Amino acid sequence: MTTNGTPTFWIGKLPIWGDLILSPMDGYSDLPFRALARRLGSAMSYTEFINAIDVLHTHPHLEQKLTYRESERPVVFQVFDDDPDRLIQAVLKLRPRNPDIIDINMGCSAKCVSGRGAGAGLLRTPQKIAAIFSQLTKALDIPVTGKIRLGWDDSSLNYIETARIIEDNGGKLIAVHGRTKAQGYTGSADWDAIAEVRQAVSIPVIANGDVKTVADIERVKAHTGCPAVMIARAAIGNPWIFSRLDRDQVPPDILRATMLEHLESMRGFYGPERGLVLFRKYAARYLSHYQLTVEVRQSLMTSETGEQFTRLLDTVLAQPA
Repeated sequence: MTTNGTPTFWIGKLPIWGDLILSPMDGYSDLPFRALARRLGSAMSYTEFINAIDVLHTHPHLEQKLTYRESERPVVFQVFDDDPDRLIQAVLKLRPRNPDIIDINMGCSAKCVSGRGAGAGLLRTPQKIAAIFSQLTKALDIPVTGKIRLGWDDSSLNYIETARIIEDNGGKLIAVHGRTKAQGYTGSADWDAIAEVRQAVSIPVIANGDVKTVADIERVKAHTGCPAVMIARAAIGNPWIFSRLDRDQVPPDILRATMLEHLESMRGFYGPERGLVLFRKYAARYLSHYQLTVEVRQSLMTSETGEQFTRLLDTVLAQPA
C-alpha cells in the first residue's frame, strides 16, 4: 500500500491510505485472510469480533483472534459486550497489545449476541452506547470507533441518534451497515440511510452493504459521500476486489497461486490439519465460478493433505470456468 500523497481520510490523528476495507466477519477475518486482503489492497485490518467476557476470563482461543502482523497496521480490535463496565475493563486489558484502534461492535445480528443486548442489541440502549464511548475515549490514547446497523427493526430506526451519540462522546469513525438487525443479511442495504449518517456527523463514515462488484464501489461512494467502503461477503471468494478486480478478471494462474498462498498461511497459523479443514470454507467460495460435480466438490472438501488438495485443485483449474 503506497503512502505517497494525501491520506484518503483520518481516524483522529491516524492517516488511512485507501478506500477499501475488509469488514470484520466472525469465522472469516482471521489473520491469514486479513493479511491476504491487506496485501491485495485493504486499507485496514479489523479482527474478528472479540467477546469482552473471553478477554477477562482468558478464553483459550482468544490468542489467535488477537494475533496480528505488523504489516497489517492499522490494526483494529473489535470488541462486543452488553455491559459497559465489563467492556471497558476488557478493552483496558487489551490496550498493552498495541492495536491502533478499538472498535465497538453494534452490528452483529446473531441471536446469541444481539439477544443478550450486545452487538446490534446495543442499538436498543443508547445510554449504554454513550457510557461506553464516553469512558473509553477518556481512558484510551488511541481512537475508539463503532460499527452500527440502522436500528433493531424498521419500527425503531435510530441510526442518526446513534451516530450523533458516538460522535458526541468522542468516537472518531462510524461504519454503517445499511440494514437493520431484523433484516440480518436479507433484503437490500439502504444507501440513502448511510448518506444521512454521513451528513449528520463530522467524523468519517464508512459505507457497508451490497458492495459485490468493483462498479458497486464507486456507486456507493457517490451515493453516500463516504470516503471508504467496507466489503464483507463478496470478499470471501474474491479478495482481489481490494485490487479493484472482479472475480471474472482473475486468471486461473493467479487464482491458483493465491489459493495456495492462503492455504499455506492457514496451515502455518492453525497447524497443518486444522488449517486445511478451516480453509475448506474459503476454497468453496474461491471455486464458486466452476461447475464442480458432487464427487469433485466432496473430494476437495475432504482432502487430508495439502498435496492432495493441490492435485485436485489443478484438475479443477484445467477445466473452463
